[in-house]
Amino acid sequence: MRWPEYVQIKEVGPRDGLQNESQWVETEDKVKWIDMLSETGLKEIEYSSFVHPKWVPALKDAKEVGKRIKRNPNVIYSALVPNEKGLENALEAGIDKAAVFMSASETHNKKNINKTIEETYPVLKPVIEGAKKEGKQVTGYVSTVFDCPYEGRIKVDQVLRVVDKLFEMGVDDISLGDTIGTAVPSQVEELLEAVLYRYPRKNVIMHFHNTKGMAIANILTSLQYGITRFDASLGGLGGCPYAPGAAGNVSTNDLLYLLHGLGIKTGIDETKIEAATRFIQSKLNRTEPTRSICYLTQESAEKI
Repeated sequence: MRWPEYVQIKEVGPRDGLQNESQWVETEDKVKWIDMLSETGLKEIEYSSFVHPKWVPALKDAKEVGKRIKRNPNVIYSALVPNEKGLENALEAGIDKAAVFMSASETHNKKNINKTIEETYPVLKPVIEGAKKEGKQVTGYVSTVFDCPYEGRIKVDQVLRVVDKLFEMGVDDISLGDTIGTAVPSQVEELLEAVLYRYPRKNVIMHFHNTKGMAIANILTSLQYGITRFDASLGGLGGCPYAPGAAGNVSTNDLLYLLHGLGIKTGIDETKIEAATRFIQSKLNRTEPTRSICYLTQESAEKI
């Protein structure tokens, strides 16, 4: 099988990984962690969310984090932006790219954003236009593209309507999210057949959670369709506050093990990724269920 030569991973741990955590991570530790990530070879880091602190208290220091991180010119620093006020704060804190978000499921959209799908578009449109006016790229996250915790299976046509509208409003790329981590490869095939008929592969990102352990299988299927951009989170951190039972994102560590094992280039240093993983796990006082972390020898640890 002919695999892609290169795959780009966007590290979403500082945002999607921490947003559902009850354990508070100090601002200085978030900054240190992101600075560590900036030196791993990652090309994009989603460093926080500018959603109101009432809804995501774990990221209430987004502006301070954005102002304090050490910027690597080779890294795109993005953040989740829900509305015009969030964009104002994000621009002040410093972003290279904004991410807007909504769901393909009507019920999940109401739970997550407190608006219907149709009511969400007028909120996102000025964010997209405002970001583009400032010369920033915009990603459109579409949640629950396969299954919804409230509605069950989501039809492909529901996803396409949202994707079409977001591209029409000016987003640069789309991240298709298996928010509750229950998709199987046949669902991925069905959706990608439809999406890639309409849009170039380079504008499509896949975002898998690993609730049922299917994330790597779904990524392999996506690779077969020529997808070369994936969201992932160190140690498999993550989850959605409005998707009961959802586990974390696919582990960046496991994804790197897969890609490098297949001979696919990422430009990412696995040893530095391991060190950054251990750092954030120590701050959360637990070990996440990632399977590909190798225990460092004292000699290799001293080189990090």
